[in-house]
Amino acid sequence: MSELRYSYYPGCSLHASASEYDLSTREVFKALGIGLDEVPDWICCGATPAHNVDELLSLSLCAKNLELAEQVPGDMAVACAACFSRLKFAQHVLKENDQKLRQVEQAIDAKVPLDQTVKHLLEILVQDLGTERLSQAVRKPLSGLKVACYYGCLLTRPPEVPQLDDCEAPTIMERLLQAVGAESVDWTHRMECCGANFTLSRPGVVLQLTNAVLDSAKAAGADCIMVGCPLCHGNLDIRQKEIEGVYYRSYDMPIFYLTQLVGLALGVPADRLGLDALIVSPQRLLREKMLL
Repeated sequence: MSELRYSYYPGCSLHASASEYDLSTREVFKALGIGLDEVPDWICCGATPAHNVDELLSLSLCAKNLELAEQVPGDMAVACAACFSRLKFAQHVLKENDQKLRQVEQAIDAKVPLDQTVKHLLEILVQDLGTERLSQAVRKPLSGLKVACYYGCLLTRPPEVPQLDDCEAPTIMERLLQAVGAESVDWTHRMECCGANFTLSRPGVVLQLTNAVLDSAKAAGADCIMVGCPLCHGNLDIRQKEIEGVYYRSYDMPIFYLTQLVGLALGVPADRLGLDALIVSPQRLLREKMLL
């Protein structure tokens, strides 16, 4: 269907706590005929903590991954919003600062490919493949499913770094859902923070923030929430029962990775999308919508 091919940077989460995101990404791209070649010997990008501890380390980790990605063909495909943000941020900083660029190149003993194109999965599916071709590949439209698109903090901000979509009013997730037949709801918290890595150090803050996100999605009539970030997914899915207990609410709100919903629409069997790994089970909802 397509001759698109990418170097694939899964990052740490997708090989561990978010393995269902990795599994569903590979299955969706396979179903669409999009090539993925995993970056050889990739390392952690530093995620959210490294740049707060050591800037040179943070920039060097990302630069090394960019350099490793040159070994395989195509633009660099990234699933995790945090990885996407850090890789793009490193390129942005090093393009603007020759001194830091020299320090990083000395640290990794290689040239930094500043022009290496880094793309989130959303860009590949909506822009490179295109919504028309994606719609043509749909075998089971997600009709009747009301989805809250959750961008969170990192996918579009700061505006000069990711350049994924309009930083204040993005529509790329909604366009993806429209292509696979689902309905996106209009809600207030689609770009609010979930607390990210404060889940361990400041769990009270995370519970407050994620409760607000879940409450907004529920109030808007959403059946579920769609994310493109393992950190967001963990806070909204894993902690949901705890949130319900603290705030005396009942959400029962499945949290899907974008590739899981796209995979369902493409007819990929549910057991190959990692749906059984979700803490808030989507089984009842999907059966009600006749999607299983």
